[in-house]
Amino acid sequence: MDIAVIGAGSWGTTLAMLASRNAKEVSLWAHDSTLADEMQKVRENRKYLPDRKIPDNVTITKDMRAAVRGCKVILAVVPTAFMRGVIREFAPFILPDAAIINASKGFEPDTRKRMSEVLREELPGRVICALSGPNHAEEVSKNIPAATVLAGDDKKRLKSIAALLTTENFKVFSHDDIVGVEVCGALKNITALAAGACDGLGLGDNAKGAIITLGLSEMNTVGRLYEAKRATCYGLAGVGDLVATCTSRHSRNRRAGEFIAKGLTIDQISKEMRGMIAEGIYSTKAAYSIGQECRLDLPLTKTAYNVIYQKKDIHLAIRDLLTAVQKLAERR
Repeated sequence: MDIAVIGAGSWGTTLAMLASRNAKEVSLWAHDSTLADEMQKVRENRKYLPDRKIPDNVTITKDMRAAVRGCKVILAVVPTAFMRGVIREFAPFILPDAAIINASKGFEPDTRKRMSEVLREELPGRVICALSGPNHAEEVSKNIPAATVLAGDDKKRLKSIAALLTTENFKVFSHDDIVGVEVCGALKNITALAAGACDGLGLGDNAKGAIITLGLSEMNTVGRLYEAKRATCYGLAGVGDLVATCTSRHSRNRRAGEFIAKGLTIDQISKEMRGMIAEGIYSTKAAYSIGQECRLDLPLTKTAYNVIYQKKDIHLAIRDLLTAVQKLAERR
């Protein structure tokens, strides 16, 4: 079966490399034609994933029609702010019986919708799935062992797609809670910003551990609002991804938190990260809006929003978070 990957960032490139082991042909679509040409020529993504050889059966292209032609499995690895627009352009070329897999984590900024909701609106009638877990591209692309979940409603398709993406060291497990998987994927990035701020301020592991605990509580709170399964929060897409994102040197959201602690603006952070997007910055705004509208107690999300968008003092913010941790412990 041929597979297409829409989005040639570090994770999109890694997924194309993974898929190439089981698929006959893989097409990887890059928004930047210059990047696409370079990758096709040198067989490497020097911008986002240097020093990783792209297999010969992966074709990199800027041509939308060519990228998805004949493909029954398509992975959408597009930043959440651009997902709808990109998929809308692809829609005329996607087969009616194709399965679309969301591999991005976050809410659509304006609508606050999950990515599977966006995909269903733009691609009605297609099978929609979500891939999520503790999966840093820098490690997976090196064939370091990792596990993830593939969530959706069509059990038969899930099983076949999971088999396509599974390799000796990358295990894909079927999951039936696509809502919970996507909510956890969005919320964990907010906690990672706060964890990174702790690192940036040199506060140590104890404070970071307390804040991760608070983040897990908020993940569960928002999950309940969306009727997600509680077990999802404590699985690979929840706790597993939360821990990896908050502690890894590869985590762009944790790194963005370090820059926030140093007083950098969103634009400055983007420049420091070579244009790579820390989805937590935008998920913070969406989750804050959800919390306000639904009257949820989300002190970590609220504090992160106040720091990023209202210029709250970072030292005062950390103290407020530790106070929130104390209140959480007292409620238990």
